Amino acid sequence: MLRPISAVSLLALSTILSSTVATADVEDDTTKIVGGTSAKDGQFPYQVSLRSKNRHFCGGSIINERWILTAAHCLYGSNNDSVTVVAGTTTLDNGGDSYQSLRLICHPSYSQILIRNDIGLIEVEKPILFTDKVQPVALPIEDSDKPDQTAVLSGWGTTSYPGKTPNELQHITLSVIDQNECLNTSFRVTKSNICTLNKMGEGACHGDSGGPLVSEKVQIGIVSWGTPCAKGKPDVFTRVFSYVDWIANNTNV
Repeated sequence: MLRPISAVSLLALSTILSSTVATADVEDDTTKIVGGTSAKDGQFPYQVSLRSKNRHFCGGSIINERWILTAAHCLYGSNNDSVTVVAGTTTLDNGGDSYQSLRLICHPSYSQILIRNDIGLIEVEKPILFTDKVQPVALPIEDSDKPDQTAVLSGWGTTSYPGKTPNELQHITLSVIDQNECLNTSFRVTKSNICTLNKMGEGACHGDSGGPLVSEKVQIGIVSWGTPCAKGKPDVFTRVFSYVDWIANNTNV
């Protein structure tokens, strides 16, 4: 019988659990990822897989030809040149173009304990080649708190907890909950977070960390933490709009 993990990082045990996540066996079937479905080739051209020693451990998104947006907990404590970014594929076992990290930047106020300011950037060593399957995602120009807003999460997170990493990129449409309800999720949650909640059995899991939450073609969130996995509790995302100036100052986006 599994013991539930309390409000410590959902997904962000990646710093602590990265050895588990990164070395997980790839699941060959394409069944649901905690309620999701397999993506079509090229459906999410901004999605990337972050890998260490050729093993997926986190997701990320392309924001321009040299920069990847992800979660700080995915990068914390890693060497600048330790991450390989793979773009342009929906499968982990083949395809895509690889880019080596040149520099990793965690938000200077990132708290590993409180999981706050959980945002990071990766500068790759050469320009990313844009194609119909590789494109940057738009960043928000205004805050996002629309009633009944839905957003799409994509990633290679495990299909259950504990579980295996799916070979095919998965996606799911999630419902953004009221910000007051989000704030009541945990003392760790601040106005710089967004929360989503569907029914039990639908949500993010290990390996989705750092991945994009996109609404109307704009990335509004970055997978940060929650209660593993899809247990009927909110998933917590870093609110991208809260950090657009920080992103711009570091990347010239």
